[in-house]
Amino acid sequence: MQKLTAILVDDIPVALEMLETDLKKNHPEIEIIGAAKSVVDAAKLLRKNKPDILFLDIMLGDGTGFDILEIFPDLRSKIIFVTASDEYAIKAFKFAAIDYILKPYSDEDLTKAIEKAQDQIQPDKEQLNVLQEAVTSPNNKPNKISLHTSNKIIVVNIKDIVRCKSDNNYTTFYFNDNSKILVSKTLKYYADMLKEVGFLRVHQSHLINTRYIKEFIKSDGGYLILTDKSNVPVSVRKRAEVLEILNSF
Repeated sequence: MQKLTAILVDDIPVALEMLETDLKKNHPEIEIIGAAKSVVDAAKLLRKNKPDILFLDIMLGDGTGFDILEIFPDLRSKIIFVTASDEYAIKAFKFAAIDYILKPYSDEDLTKAIEKAQDQIQPDKEQLNVLQEAVTSPNNKPNKISLHTSNKIIVVNIKDIVRCKSDNNYTTFYFNDNSKILVSKTLKYYADMLKEVGFLRVHQSHLINTRYIKEFIKSDGGYLILTDKSNVPVSVRKRAEVLEILNSF
């Protein structure tokens, strides 16, 4: 069975201990690599660790679970909220939560949530492994990528992607036929995946395929015009890298 890592966050010691016990007893495939009782402590853990799953309570002594997610907007962990209140469910799913479990939860509730996380984590890891292996082989560059939407998986040619734009925890892909696809993963996820195949994150919210650069306008802080006629801002710290790429053409 696939081994996954997890961090637990709950400000109630008894609840934290109960979740840890349930996981160790019924889900040996989950390795608990840390536990925190506050936003501050959770942030310290997440700066040092990248868990596959984050079990997160909402109301914490020094803030909320949402505060943690706002500190780490590019967090790739699968989020499972475990909370006593049902009033935040809609907001939770806006953060692309896998599941929202109400206390007291049953073994079945916990199992279903973990299975949902596993269903998403395995394809993610397989896809990353395939791309990383391909990138390290000069004779075998990746040419396709699978995009997971809310109701299907779409396989696209990487060369057809013009640009990607961040929308909180979602990313919109724009293609050379003027179509677009919205996926529930962060821009950082794709920036890390595609940086070795001609893509550059030119701004916090924008990732571009450098093959589609048409012009660089130096005024107004600097922005790119791509072949699809879109204008993409370039951050100050990325300006030199963009100019270097343009001079290499």
